[in-house]
Amino acid sequence: MTATWTAYRRARRRSLQAWALLAVGAAALLAMLGWFFAAGQFALTASSSDGPADAPVFDPAWMKPVPSIHGVPEGPALAVLDYLPVKGRAGKETYTREAFGQAWLDADRNGCDTRNDILRRDLEDPVFAEGSACRVAAGHFREPYTGKAVEFRRGQGSSAEVQIDHVVALADAWQKGAQGLTPRQRENLANDPLNLIASDGPANQQKGAGDAATWLPKNKAIRCHYVARQVSVKVAYGLWVTEAERDAIKRVLGSCPGQQTIRAG
Repeated sequence: MTATWTAYRRARRRSLQAWALLAVGAAALLAMLGWFFAAGQFALTASSSDGPADAPVFDPAWMKPVPSIHGVPEGPALAVLDYLPVKGRAGKETYTREAFGQAWLDADRNGCDTRNDILRRDLEDPVFAEGSACRVAAGHFREPYTGKAVEFRRGQGSSAEVQIDHVVALADAWQKGAQGLTPRQRENLANDPLNLIASDGPANQQKGAGDAATWLPKNKAIRCHYVARQVSVKVAYGLWVTEAERDAIKRVLGSCPGQQTIRAG
């Protein structure tokens, strides 16, 4: 009788241990599923991308800072996003490119226009036109929005294949606070290297004046940097975001909560 009772207790103990292990396993599985559907799917997708995860900002060797209105705070972009006011769009009917000054000025007074400054910053092995220390004639780079290897050749039919994207599009900025800036402040916004990335021409055309709620780079690896850069530009120039835009940025940054703000100069 005693032997039977002892065997029963051992069997019962093993059964309880097995159920405990199953419960722990089930809890771990549920936790993994929760992480995956909340953020993990975006993180895994981003980590598997072949494209770059960031883009150049500033080269002090030959670039000079373009003064913004506010400094960009250091820290997680997700926290800094909360500094931005949330409002609706202002009217677009009064927007003109000329409101942001002549295109590609030498805003930093380094002797070269902004487009060539950004090409020189972003392209690898840039080649300058004969007799010029500014005019970029050729180069190559891993384009950040698509992740593709791109060759740049200056020419009537080829220059447009690499365009300079305003990370915060000027028409978008116009509808979210830039109408209240001074002409010089708008000029700086249009030429600030923080707000500029050399990009694939068709991708830039597809983006148009879109914000994060309507357009994100195809290369998922750079999305955290991209939206953090938008947050940084909007803080620097006192712009706001729409509710849909804020929510879209939060979704991206939710997969990379450690993503810092982007600063230039």
